[in-house]
Amino acid sequence: MAASERVLTSRELNRALLARQLLLERKSSPLPKAVERIGGIQAQYAPSMYIGLWSRLAGFERETLTRALERRSVVQGTLLRSTIHLVTPRDWWAFWEAVREPRKEHWLRARKGEPSQSEIEAAAKRVAARLVDGPLSRSEIDALVGLGPRGVNAMSVWLSLVRVPPSGTWDRRRADLFAAAEDWIGPPPEMRREAAAELVRSYLRGFGPSTPGEIADWAGFPTVKEVSACLKPLRLRHFRAEDGEELVDLPRLPLPDPQTPAPVRFLPTWDATLLVHARRTGILAEEDRPRVFNPNTPQSVPTFAVDGVVAGTWKFVRGSIRVEPFRKLDQAVWRELNAEAERLAAFHA
Repeated sequence: MAASERVLTSRELNRALLARQLLLERKSSPLPKAVERIGGIQAQYAPSMYIGLWSRLAGFERETLTRALERRSVVQGTLLRSTIHLVTPRDWWAFWEAVREPRKEHWLRARKGEPSQSEIEAAAKRVAARLVDGPLSRSEIDALVGLGPRGVNAMSVWLSLVRVPPSGTWDRRRADLFAAAEDWIGPPPEMRREAAAELVRSYLRGFGPSTPGEIADWAGFPTVKEVSACLKPLRLRHFRAEDGEELVDLPRLPLPDPQTPAPVRFLPTWDATLLVHARRTGILAEEDRPRVFNPNTPQSVPTFAVDGVVAGTWKFVRGSIRVEPFRKLDQAVWRELNAEAERLAAFHA
């Protein structure tokens, strides 16, 4: 280890994650800027986008995100790890270009040529030709693709599709209306060589400092070598984790004092802070991970954090937020938790 390399504790990494994810303090920020800052929001379940932004932005209202989707200043579609994400148009093209080939390779390898690449490419051309006339429903695309139950998923790896409102919103949660990204948000810029590096920058802005392996996990790259190649042209600062792993980061990003207080925060289903790429931050204790991710809860569960660590789960029941702590909470924490729960219940209503 180089003498100049600072060792970052789990607590320091926890506070860095919370600061970069806007979970230490709600920010007054334009919605697209906030979405870019946190590296997008995972959005298989449409309300997750809304609740995730409510926990991060001061004065956020549901209509703000719905209008942004309608105005196309943010967009949702299948990207990282073949999961639905909410991103800005600029990040859409950077992320899409960076993960497109790894996603194709993974699909062909996992599905063993069924359907074949030529069949998928032909289906993508048929769908693209029809999308010129406007968005299509999932059932319409199914009929056009005609390659069995996996056909649409395969075709969407080759054709850049976005989910468009009113589908995939708080009021119509099933994201089953699609448009071609080129038609909905404009053609991609010339950025093929820079896309993967921009993907890495986005990760570090939202989740760093991190190891190359953690970046690969988040992006869905098959190996770390894709990340290592992206890091070479970047100006980076280097740290070490307590286990000796090398951590990389962009200059001038926040590293708060580890004693910085962290307020109670409610997190939605599939919040990306809880996934394995961020596990060294300690935001989800390993002994509690099976409570959140397990075969009985394949969509994960909504959680709440106390002092920067997940302390229980929550659900919206008959107009109120019902919380289930993992352990005993003191009275001061209960007061803060109940006050935040009342605000979240009002947001739901």
